[in-house]
Amino acid sequence: MSDNIAEDEGILRVGAGSNPQAVASAIAHSVYETRTAKVRCVGAGAVNQAVKALAIASGYTAPRGIRLAFIPGFTTIESRDGDISAIVLTAIVI
Repeated sequence: MSDNIAEDEGILRVGAGSNPQAVASAIAHSVYETRTAKVRCVGAGAVNQAVKALAIASGYTAPRGIRLAFIPGFTTIESRDGDISAIVLTAIVI
C-alpha cells in the first residue's frame, strides 16, 4: 500500500494526495471480506478524495449485487501538535 493509504485497526487513512481508485479498491476488498469499511480523513482535500473513492467503490461492488451506504462521523486523533478532529466515513452493505 502507498504511504497515503495505510491500514491500522481496519481503518483506511486517506490523504489529500491519495489516489481515489486505489482507495476505492481497498474499500471494495474490505467490503467483500468483512461487509464494512472505515475511511478516516483529515482536511478538506482528504475528505474530497475519500468521497470520490466511496462513489467509485459503489461502482465496483454494484455488479456483484452489493449496494453500499455511507455513515459519516467524527473522531479525535492524537498528534504531536495536540488533538485533531477527523472525519470517519463508514461503508456498510444495505
